[in-house]
Amino acid sequence: MSTSGIASQARFSAQARLRALQSDIMDLILERELDAGDPLPTENELAAALGVGRNTLRESLKVLQALGVVEIRHGFGMFVAPSNFDALADGMTFRGRLSLRHKGDEALELVDVRQALESGLIGGAMDSMTSSQLAAVEESVVRMEELAAAGQTFVEADAEFHRRLFEPLNNALLVSLLAVFWKVYRQINVEVGAGAEDLTETAAVHRGIYEAVAGGDKALAAERLNRHFDGIRHRIYEVIGK
Repeated sequence: MSTSGIASQARFSAQARLRALQSDIMDLILERELDAGDPLPTENELAAALGVGRNTLRESLKVLQALGVVEIRHGFGMFVAPSNFDALADGMTFRGRLSLRHKGDEALELVDVRQALESGLIGGAMDSMTSSQLAAVEESVVRMEELAAAGQTFVEADAEFHRRLFEPLNNALLVSLLAVFWKVYRQINVEVGAGAEDLTETAAVHRGIYEAVAGGDKALAAERLNRHFDGIRHRIYEVIGK
């Protein structure tokens, strides 16, 4: 085997060992029934329990911190991290934006997942939606219509509409995934812009979704949400030149 091959194999083996150690740390957290915010054992205690050196342990802890599993508070110790989807959001956003410069596969897949989530969950959201939550959804629609009439884009109001639409589900993961989508969508708007001629039509699409929800028609709400995502796909195709 060549020198470069040996070096490559050694790097792979080191990475595999670090991944295994990261898994061991997570298993230890689960086995000891620690919860978010609970302190972890000290570095010395972890190193002894896992049979590794402190430097190797620290490398794995840094990775777990980046993944949102562990929180390291200098001067205070290490803790099980609270629920935080920032790492997931950042990673998926990067992949989506990167794909826009190539074939666009990840960006389109993100739309597919978002479409399936929204059309599939809208019925449950409607079941749990209060009158005040429904009024908040309409407020977002009115805001979009006002901005469209002024010839201004409304990416933030659009994001707010979808967030409010699914707030009744009280699903933190869904809210985080919606935020991921809008990070990617903002970048699409930066790169291709939003045609003023499409603003009124887009606002009308959201008005139609709201009216289906307000009317209690789950099938129509799901259908209109599905059609809404066809426009987003078209914008991605514009970016990647399809």
